[in-house]
Amino acid sequence: ARNVRNADWSRTVRRERGSNAAFDAFAAMESKSETESSENKVEFAKDIFNLPTDSDENFVLLHSKREFDDTFTIPFQRKMILTRNFISRLGLEAELEGHSGCVNCLEWSTSGELLASGSDDCQIIIWDPFSRRKLKTIQSGHQGNIFSVKFLPNSNNGTIVSGAGDYKIRVHDVNASETTMACSCHANRVKRLATAPNLPFMFWSAAEDGLILQFDLRQPHTCSNTCKNVLVNLICLFGAHAEAKCVAINPLRPELLAVGANDPYIRLYDRRMLKPTTYKRRPDDVYASSHWERLGMDSPERGESEEDNSFQQQYPTHNLPSNCVKYFVAGHLPIKRLDFRKKFRTLACTYIAFSPQGNELLANLGGEQIYLFDIVKPRRPKAFGVPLTCLTQEHSTHSNGYHLNGTTNSSKYRLKFHPVKSKLPPNVDALRQAANDIFAKGQHTAAIELYNKAINLCPNAAVLYGNRAAIFMKRGWDGDMYCALRDCYKALEVDPDFFKAHFRLVRCLYELHKNQEAYDSFKLFKTKYPEHVKTSACVALDHDINKAISAKTNDDCGCSNSKSKAHDFMSSSGFNEVNASFSRDDSNNFENYQEKEWTSQAFDFSERFCGHCNTTTDIKEANFFGSNYIVAGSDDGTFFTWDRKTTNIVRILKGDSSIVNCLQPHPSCCLLATSGIESVVRLWSPRPEDGQREVREVTDFQDQAQSNQLRMNMNPLETMLLNMGYRIPHDMDENDSDREANILQCRQS
Repeated sequence: ARNVRNADWSRTVRRERGSNAAFDAFAAMESKSETESSENKVEFAKDIFNLPTDSDENFVLLHSKREFDDTFTIPFQRKMILTRNFISRLGLEAELEGHSGCVNCLEWSTSGELLASGSDDCQIIIWDPFSRRKLKTIQSGHQGNIFSVKFLPNSNNGTIVSGAGDYKIRVHDVNASETTMACSCHANRVKRLATAPNLPFMFWSAAEDGLILQFDLRQPHTCSNTCKNVLVNLICLFGAHAEAKCVAINPLRPELLAVGANDPYIRLYDRRMLKPTTYKRRPDDVYASSHWERLGMDSPERGESEEDNSFQQQYPTHNLPSNCVKYFVAGHLPIKRLDFRKKFRTLACTYIAFSPQGNELLANLGGEQIYLFDIVKPRRPKAFGVPLTCLTQEHSTHSNGYHLNGTTNSSKYRLKFHPVKSKLPPNVDALRQAANDIFAKGQHTAAIELYNKAINLCPNAAVLYGNRAAIFMKRGWDGDMYCALRDCYKALEVDPDFFKAHFRLVRCLYELHKNQEAYDSFKLFKTKYPEHVKTSACVALDHDINKAISAKTNDDCGCSNSKSKAHDFMSSSGFNEVNASFSRDDSNNFENYQEKEWTSQAFDFSERFCGHCNTTTDIKEANFFGSNYIVAGSDDGTFFTWDRKTTNIVRILKGDSSIVNCLQPHPSCCLLATSGIESVVRLWSPRPEDGQREVREVTDFQDQAQSNQLRMNMNPLETMLLNMGYRIPHDMDENDSDREANILQCRQS
């Protein structure tokens, strides 16, 4: 009878959900004899649920897996907290009114029962989000905008820490509505606070004076001219204009502390290797006009060794051993730094967040895109050359690429030939064909999204990477050329004889101003594919590369002795072109030798998320929404939701009349809190399945993303005119005429 019931259940499942190998295997397991040991059942169940399925959100399978594997409980909760169906129904649930100024920060309690918000009105409000009531209003005592609030863990939601634009940090007793500690150790605006799980007595702060401070409430604290709790001093690493913008603690490995500054590098420190150090400042530093004056020092002149040595002696980095930190940066940013400066664009990390599993780090870069870094298996930036799979070198000194120096005889390299690759699966090939058709119509972003889906289904198809690289090169958004380079590199690793990928790689190197590497790679291309040398595309590229190399050689020969000491100092250090081009070359900046070493070893990103705009405010957040989605605010008053695996935009909602800055997901249910320039806090949750469309939804993803990209590339004058209501029509082709009138405006100044 038991076997009959199982057979009926199996047939019902197949009839309702379609044929599924995992269900068939599960039914077969249930029909096995009861004499089979429970241990074998568990192992058999593990094998079952490793079978491929049509959806990672199959609730029945995941629920059954949890029954057999107790270690799957937490992953099950994280996966089921948010599904694609919930995202498609996400809508505005409530608006919490109570502030009289911009709401700059939001924070959930550990249990998710309470929500705290801080505002320009210098008040902290504690909300009950489920009854939509204001429970308590705390007069913070701050004299500036509140930028960060945090519940201290395991304090029964009774202690809140706040940091503000008045340079102060305050600890508040919620029940007594009083301030228990006021710290004025920082010399500039306090931008972010961080807490560690299960540590109710410690927190960390990041401020625009370049300092990361560590606080322990078990020890008495007195503010004076000498601060003894400096964990990281960024000023002694890269100069007077260093500013700490954000800080975060890994939720599963609290010894890891991530720091974001006013540069594109993300620093991941191991706190176990750091010992708090001290610094001194003058009593009148509040009126100082520069960071150096706040520290009671004169700005050092770069290139003057006595000044540099004196600076390092007064503020050494002895508390930072060489192996205490890892640096992360998008691989193209060191190369494009000068281009950003010419356009008066600044790069700064406005927010960093760890994934729920603690293995990834998400960074929102002001003036650029959002990047995801793998901190467990970090990846090096792609070498500027062809992969070793394309050739065999007798004495190679590069592990992930090949640099031909122009003097080596090409006959020492033996070309390798590989068999023709298998055809694509039908569903993947259909996506490829649809993407090509859309690309032919000029819809570049939509074509890239289709290729993202195809690559997610078939990650080892060279043609998919090669074609996506071509679309990246055509679209030309920030970082697209480097992503095209990565795709070409991957395509050549899979299929070393893919000559289109090789040619596009050379073009990417040229566009990234790696002229010598482009010349060397193109020389190999002409050796390997002589039949394509005379084509018009090859002739034009060859001419462009030789012209660029000649121009650079003439510039180098015509250099005058009036070059700044800063440039001489950097060029004498012997570091490679990538890091030299990204060095802080302002006349009053200083860069520590240790900092140069760390930046030269920075790791690359694993994923990139595009479409939003982050240029107007420096507190814009990006966060994990469940395990499979990313959310971030934008200058156009919307917030974006991306699929974590494909990096495609899945939802855009209007969250503010001007700018969305803060997005904080609930820790245990599908509830999202957002805020921005308006004085309200908005709560978003899945709406009823009644067929009604969310009125705040933006349906044209490609148009919205393109408008944001144009806004990010405007110079400051154009941005000012845009904020005043003017439209900037340049850089729009004939297909953009209909879109011009629909560009969303940033808030007026």
